[in-house]
Amino acid sequence: MNQAALTIGSGAVRQGYSENPDPREAVTELAAQVMQPSMSLVAFFCSPAYDLEQIDEEIRAQFPAVQVIGCTTAGEITQDGYKENSISGFSLGAPDFKAHHALITDLAHFEIEQGSARVLEILHRLNPCNAANSLLARSTFGMLLIDGMSKQEELVVSALNGAIDPIPLFGGSAGDGLKFSSTKVYCDGAFHDNAAVFTLVQTSFAFNVFKFEHFHPTGKKMVVTEADPNRRLVMEINAENAAQEYARLVGLEEHQLGPEIFAAYPVMVRVGGEYHVRSIQQVEGDGSLRFYCAIDEGLVLTLGEGQEASRSLDTALGLLKSRLGPVQLILVFDCILQRIEAEQKQTVRAISKTFRKHKVVGFSTYGEQYRSMHVNQTFTGVAIGTERISQEGR
Repeated sequence: MNQAALTIGSGAVRQGYSENPDPREAVTELAAQVMQPSMSLVAFFCSPAYDLEQIDEEIRAQFPAVQVIGCTTAGEITQDGYKENSISGFSLGAPDFKAHHALITDLAHFEIEQGSARVLEILHRLNPCNAANSLLARSTFGMLLIDGMSKQEELVVSALNGAIDPIPLFGGSAGDGLKFSSTKVYCDGAFHDNAAVFTLVQTSFAFNVFKFEHFHPTGKKMVVTEADPNRRLVMEINAENAAQEYARLVGLEEHQLGPEIFAAYPVMVRVGGEYHVRSIQQVEGDGSLRFYCAIDEGLVLTLGEGQEASRSLDTALGLLKSRLGPVQLILVFDCILQRIEAEQKQTVRAISKTFRKHKVVGFSTYGEQYRSMHVNQTFTGVAIGTERISQEGR
C-alpha cells in the first residue's frame, strides 16, 4: 500500500487511493482505506488503463451488498494531489448519510420524461413521506456520473435538475485519458457505456455544492455563424473557417492549435448574467472545431483569460471552509483541460499541494455539470463539513 495513502478521518466519511498497477491489489488497497462498519455509499474513480473486468470483480468482492458507483477518468485526484494510473475513492457511512441511485441506460435515445421518472423513483425511496424538494434541499444533494462520449450531458442534466430543483446537483463526465474513445460509468456491479448513474445523498452534516473557475472574459468576442450542435461542431466563426478565425483571435496560426492552447484560451458564453466556459476539444480535418459542449449558431462567444489557478483554487476552497468550518471531504470534478493547463504552466505541484491541504478527492473529467448546465474548465463538487445541520426539513 502507498504509505502516503492513509485514511483521512475516522467518522462518516473516509477516503483513499492506490497506485498499485495490479487492478485487484489496487481495489484491495482502496477498500482497506475507505472501509467502515456501515456504508451507505462507496464511490471510486479509476484509470482506464486498468483491466476493468478485474476492477469490477474485485469491487464486488470487497463491497458485497454495498451501493457502489464510479467511472473511468482522464486522471485521478487524491489526498496527495493529481495522480495517473491509479484509483481513488471515498465512502459515506450510515446513518449520517442515506443514498439512493438510478442507472440511466441508452443515452443515445434519452428523453426528458425518462430522466424525470428515474428521479421521482429515487426521491420516493429517499423520502417516502413526499416532503417538498425545497425542504429536502437543506439536507440533500444530487450527483451525476455520465458517459463522457455520449454527447448527451446537456439533455440529461437539464431533465434531472428540472425534477429535483431546488435540490443542488453537480456532476462529472467520465474520461478516457486523452484517447476520447470509450468512457464508462459503474453501477449495479458492472461498467456501462452510453449510460449515466444519478445519486441522491441525504446527510445530517452541513454541505455546500459549488462551481468555480479561474477564467474571466476579455474584450475579444466572436459569433458562431455555422454549427452542428448535435455533433458539437463549429464550422464557422465570424463567417470564417472556425479554426483559422479562432487562431487569429489568440494570435496564432492554425497549425499551432492543440489541447494546450485550448486550455489556456477557452471561450465563454454569458448565461443568466454569468459567464461559463465552453471548451474546445480538437480541430477536425476540415478546420471545424469540436467542443466538449453543444454550441449553436448565433451564439456570441467571448475569449477567456486565466488567472493563476492554484491561488484561485486555494482561495475558493478556503471560502468553502469559512462557510462550513472544518470539512470531512471536498469532492471535486475537474476538467481535463485544467490539468493540461497545469502541466503546461508547471503548476501541477502547486495545485496538488492545494488538494492535499483541503482533503480533496475526485477525478479529471471530459466536462462538468452544475444545476441545469453542462460546463467546461471548471471545478464542480461538494464540500461536506463536520457541523450538524438542524433536523428541520429532514
